[in-house]
Amino acid sequence: MSGRFVAVIGPSGVGKDTLMVAVAARLPRLGLVRRVITRKADAGGEEFDAVSEDGFARRVAEGAFALHWRAHGLGYGIPVSVLSRVAHGEQVLCNLSRGALLQAAERFPGMAVLHVTARPEVLAARLAARGREDDAQIAARLARAVKPLPEGIEATQIDNSGPLDAAVAAMLHALQPERA
Repeated sequence: MSGRFVAVIGPSGVGKDTLMVAVAARLPRLGLVRRVITRKADAGGEEFDAVSEDGFARRVAEGAFALHWRAHGLGYGIPVSVLSRVAHGEQVLCNLSRGALLQAAERFPGMAVLHVTARPEVLAARLAARGREDDAQIAARLARAVKPLPEGIEATQIDNSGPLDAAVAAMLHALQPERA
């Protein structure tokens, strides 16, 4: 039985991690991928494994990542163990950068993509409430939020502008269309 790698993409602050945790709580056989990030461990937000820049470079050289990329001045890695999880039939959700989608599509044939979106005013309010960026950085993030996906990548849209339960239901439907 073959599993599936599901890339969950969308702009920062759109609620990807919140949705992923809520959906995984409803689907016990669904796995979440814990990313390795060159960010301080106390940075908040998602659960991740913090690593120094040197540690990240060492892991890249050792082949410890199934995927790795840089975005927003940080290094991101997906542990190589995800390959065996998928090969052994597990469906896994992974918060992924749109810049890593082509690499992921090559590494995980049959990958599904869920594109989480929110109206600009909702996204701006969430970014401001988080308190990690100033107004200029928020404006830059909002501008990047409308960039198109790489050519050849198709995604199911999940609108997370309203109540969380509505977005969770949409994601559950996308992951289990046979149950709709």
